[in-house]
Amino acid sequence: MPINMPTLRRLFACLALGLSLCAAPLLTTPASAQQQGTYTSDELVSRGHGFFGEVSRGLALSIEKAVSQWGQPNGYILGQEGSGAFVGGLRYGEGTLYTRNAGDLRVYWQGPTLGWDFGGDGARTMILVYNLNSINDIFRRFGGISGSAYFVAGFGMTALAADPMVVVPIRSGVGVRLGANVGYLKFTPNATWNPF
Repeated sequence: MPINMPTLRRLFACLALGLSLCAAPLLTTPASAQQQGTYTSDELVSRGHGFFGEVSRGLALSIEKAVSQWGQPNGYILGQEGSGAFVGGLRYGEGTLYTRNAGDLRVYWQGPTLGWDFGGDGARTMILVYNLNSINDIFRRFGGISGSAYFVAGFGMTALAADPMVVVPIRSGVGVRLGANVGYLKFTPNATWNPF
């Protein structure tokens, strides 16, 4: 039986709503929750300026928004990624996870997306990491709903959760991508082509 476009749209809307309702409790870590070994907004903006270059206003606003909602992260990743989509898409990235207490670690991430999403982009990425108890806790899937509107030199921010952790990718990309999608990121210790 063929699926018509209105039915497909309703299916995507229901899927997005269901995932957002499931993810909402995971994304509500109080902003006042301070942990030893966290990074302040000023430290993150300073590191981001050195990494992204002169995109100060967008970076500072993105970090302030994340810190106001989830508090100070106890880790962050600096790296780069590439992605492309035509309804279904893929994202691949690599970078270094920085922590105060457990040292630095090379990480890779990949993940599929599904939704109303078209185009491709390459991005420098800063990922804020919350509630990281052990450095190996990063190696899991983080799900959520992301929306992006990338134009040349655009900025984007999303939040993904895996109880009790939250990761917040902040991207400064080059390319053209427009859409909203449902997906996840899977972090691994080694590069892999398998996004699942």
